[in-house]
Amino acid sequence: MPEPSRSPRVALFVTCLADLLRPQVGFAAVKLLEAAGCRVEVPEGQTCCGQPAYNSGDRADAAALARQTIAACEGYDYVVLPSGSCAGMLHQYPQLLADDPAWAERARRLTARTHELTSFLTDVLGAKALPPARFDHTVTYHDGCAGLRELGVKRQPRQLLAQVTGLNLIEMRDTDVCCGFGGTFCVKYPELSTRMVSDKCANIAATGAEVVLAGELGCLFNIAGRLAREGRAVKALHVAEVLAGMGDGPGIGEERS
Repeated sequence: MPEPSRSPRVALFVTCLADLLRPQVGFAAVKLLEAAGCRVEVPEGQTCCGQPAYNSGDRADAAALARQTIAACEGYDYVVLPSGSCAGMLHQYPQLLADDPAWAERARRLTARTHELTSFLTDVLGAKALPPARFDHTVTYHDGCAGLRELGVKRQPRQLLAQVTGLNLIEMRDTDVCCGFGGTFCVKYPELSTRMVSDKCANIAATGAEVVLAGELGCLFNIAGRLAREGRAVKALHVAEVLAGMGDGPGIGEERS
């Protein structure tokens, strides 16, 4: 834990999707964390959290990526991720490395300091110094499975969104039901995945919201793609983008259209 008199030193784990497809989410996270008084760094040694390998049964590569992540993120007061899914994966490291006591202990020390972004801002920092943001739109919110079920992230993003001027949040039906992405799930079971995301998009449209928010880019790309294929004029944004006052540009997936 940091000394009370100094700013916490935070390692931002950007995640693959943000790095490759939506860098603005990383910049938004930095803006929010710095406004809250953190010293933010992006460790150069970070790559993938290992979740795709882990979920596919490739424990050897997942463990190698876990060790790489641990080594890259040690020495910081906190590790923060704009993704409940990736943050949840880091919390799996002690179990993944259980057969190597030294690495398992390093993993436990790391996970004790690892948080999803909105949870960190509210539960650790108290969310008292967010930058002023305005977003004059009606929105709805999708709860990603991993953040909700592994980390208990539900109240936190809504608490932060309540501070955004002009924002009107309307909850959709079954907001906590999976969108059908699930990493490799959508590849292994495409018909079931399509049905699930179609149901999610119908629930989004039923709210009349102009924008759907979430804290998980995998979910958002899946939802945004289906919304576009169905011809629905609903923009998808990461919650960090709106909280940081960066939500007025193209929605997720619209950059390539």
